[in-house]
Amino acid sequence: MPQTKALTEVAQQLFTIRDYIRWSFSQFNHHNVYFGHGTDNAWDEAVHLVLGSLHLPWDFDPSMLDARVTRDEAIIILSHVEKRCLDRVPLAYLLGEAWFAGLPFNVDHRVLVPRSPIGELVQNHYEPWVSEEPTRVLDLCSGSGCIGIATAYAFPYARVDLADISEDALCVARSNVERHDLADQVTVYQSDLFDDLPKEAAYDLIVSNPPYVDEEDLEAMAIEYHHEPALGLGSGRDGLDITRRILRDAPHYLSDNGMLICEVGNSEFALQEAYPEVPFLWLDFEMGGQGVFMLTAEQLKEYAGHFA
Repeated sequence: MPQTKALTEVAQQLFTIRDYIRWSFSQFNHHNVYFGHGTDNAWDEAVHLVLGSLHLPWDFDPSMLDARVTRDEAIIILSHVEKRCLDRVPLAYLLGEAWFAGLPFNVDHRVLVPRSPIGELVQNHYEPWVSEEPTRVLDLCSGSGCIGIATAYAFPYARVDLADISEDALCVARSNVERHDLADQVTVYQSDLFDDLPKEAAYDLIVSNPPYVDEEDLEAMAIEYHHEPALGLGSGRDGLDITRRILRDAPHYLSDNGMLICEVGNSEFALQEAYPEVPFLWLDFEMGGQGVFMLTAEQLKEYAGHFA
């Protein structure tokens, strides 16, 4: 992989969009780049990097693959490949954008890169679990706001609140609310979980992708993940510190017929071991993903003693 000073020499040997995709693909393979922030293979990552750097959509005319890349565009692409291979910066941070549930979102180092399987639920309007459009929704530990904002599209008449403890993350979330022109529907709160939310709130749906990585997995994560805010990843020895608080307090913020949908990823097994009596409903995803459970308000109240 050439250093920055040699990028110009590489640019003199590559000409078309097709050339840059092929070269990027080769570089990712050569450097054994890890994929886990939107793609799962070197080819898709190369296509995403080149097209994203050129501000071209995924579904552009294939005949344009043989269009020539300008010198300035070439330097941008090559710089992104260099940072991706040598510094292991997630591609979404290089492009400043990630897609979630079919929608584009602003992202940078202040938030996790969106990748939750909950996106599939949102695109399916949470069916069959949500039979009527909710009137009020909470995206708890919202980060960039992608889950809550996508949910606002799914339920255009619902009030949606985004809540996160990180003011840095909420700056990104506010930019996404503005980007999607949803200020009349979506409200942003800085809150340590439920602590600073309106006391009168009664949510029909609480959706949360909280920090849930345990100590062992956190240490073993690929370098790419260490570019993300640690606050959004780790959650104690077994990955459940935040989830325990959510389970304890959620019943006080749900409507009588409300439900909680929460992602715990690989900490699924630790959660079942911690609460063997609780009937977590683990959701299946056609597009892949695991570790997302659902509990109704009634169930949360019934088993409240286990979460105290």
